[in-house]
Amino acid sequence: MSTQNLPPDTQVLVLKPESEYRFELDPDTALAIKLVRGKAEIFGAELVPGKYYLFGVECKAAVFTWKGCTIEISPEPSTEYDSEDTPMRAYGNLHIALEKMRVRSLLSLSGSSLAPGESQSTTKPSDPPRVLVIGPANSGKTTLCKILVNYCVRAGQGWSPILVNVDPNDGGWAVPGALSAAAVHDPIHTYSAATSLGSAATTAPMSLASNTLFPLVYWYGHADSKRNPKLMERLIRNIGENLEERFDQKPENKASGCIVDTPALFSSGPAATAEARQRLIRACVDAFRINTILVVGQEKLSAEMKKIYSKQLTVIKVPKSGGVVDLDNTFRERVHSHQIHTYMYGTNIRPPPGIPSNLVFVAGEPNSDFILSPASTTVNIGDLSIFRIGTEAMAPVSALPIGAKRVVSEMQPIPVDASLSGSGLLNRVLAIMAPFNPDENERYDEEVLDLTVRGFVVVTGLDLKAKRMTILKPNRDSIAGKTAVVGTFEWLDE
Repeated sequence: MSTQNLPPDTQVLVLKPESEYRFELDPDTALAIKLVRGKAEIFGAELVPGKYYLFGVECKAAVFTWKGCTIEISPEPSTEYDSEDTPMRAYGNLHIALEKMRVRSLLSLSGSSLAPGESQSTTKPSDPPRVLVIGPANSGKTTLCKILVNYCVRAGQGWSPILVNVDPNDGGWAVPGALSAAAVHDPIHTYSAATSLGSAATTAPMSLASNTLFPLVYWYGHADSKRNPKLMERLIRNIGENLEERFDQKPENKASGCIVDTPALFSSGPAATAEARQRLIRACVDAFRINTILVVGQEKLSAEMKKIYSKQLTVIKVPKSGGVVDLDNTFRERVHSHQIHTYMYGTNIRPPPGIPSNLVFVAGEPNSDFILSPASTTVNIGDLSIFRIGTEAMAPVSALPIGAKRVVSEMQPIPVDASLSGSGLLNRVLAIMAPFNPDENERYDEEVLDLTVRGFVVVTGLDLKAKRMTILKPNRDSIAGKTAVVGTFEWLDE
């Protein structure tokens, strides 16, 4: 192949069948990849030949090909290698098994036959796949979820599986600290560490990408799943109850099923958290009517799940990819900051030198479609009703003296007075909640826990004398009279 007219620092790589090119980006660097020949995908999302796909914000990903391909990479990242040792054949077989469940479920829902001349009585009906993915930290759970979802929507059957994220350390389609769920209609593209599950519509008026998702979001408010397991369990059950009501229930959508991504806490932890860990797994199994548990790369956990659940559902151990990167706390803190910045300002990745900006795409869309213009506004402190769930520092029950009880419940909404110097609201992320139930007869103290999230704002300034505060938000809608919940995330707009 001729290398003339290629951008500077561009390499041409030929991948063998069932191999992948893996890369890791440093901070403030970007990478462009173009498929020249053959077919390739990134975590199940197919690449279109001739397009430059742009990656940034410390993205770590892999280009996989089933039958071989040629790609252009510009520039060369600091960490890159290709590998023929992948778990993709196992993941592909798993997709086929889940696809059979969808087809049989659709058959039972619609009364159609699988093939001409085949009657319904000759085919065994099946529930749609409702999959819980668990495993230790840095095992590739989110990647597996994306691959399975992307293969599902690419199957050409009109599927729209529900992807659920109950890992607050990830944040899904919102900001870190959120639990969320979305019906996926198009492949989820990977392009940034801050958007692990692809792009979602924020509250900002913007030119929405064709594959933008509209998630159902609840606010947990912390990165650590162990901080308030009772609150997390309640939110998981809330999501489960709302899925049936929120998403379109055509037979094809019902048969598509759901896939649930989970935090590392579900896999292991101190002995003191074992009961809480099992309660959260049980909450997921019940709330989402799980019939399949996938255990990524841990034999002990697989045996534990089979011992507990084998009589009621299927437990499958799946291999961990050798390309999984170990992520430290410093990296995760940077990603959290990137996620909040992305929520406010959108994604703006500068293309590498030599590649025209009009030829590069982020998630298959023009880069400009992902840029937002947030609004900074000053409001009266009394315009917003702010709550904190539990106390600022909530010690686990096991750390309390024997016989002692909490003065404040983990589930108790506590009003926060922003006019006090010790409110702790400066630079905090606030979740703006949906309105309360208009029927006052149904009001209860903990109702704020069951409200969905309408959007997020950050308190960037407090004037205690004037009783005013400055808010950064991704749109210009008024927040007067709204209810907000504060967590433990801080963010400085730098």
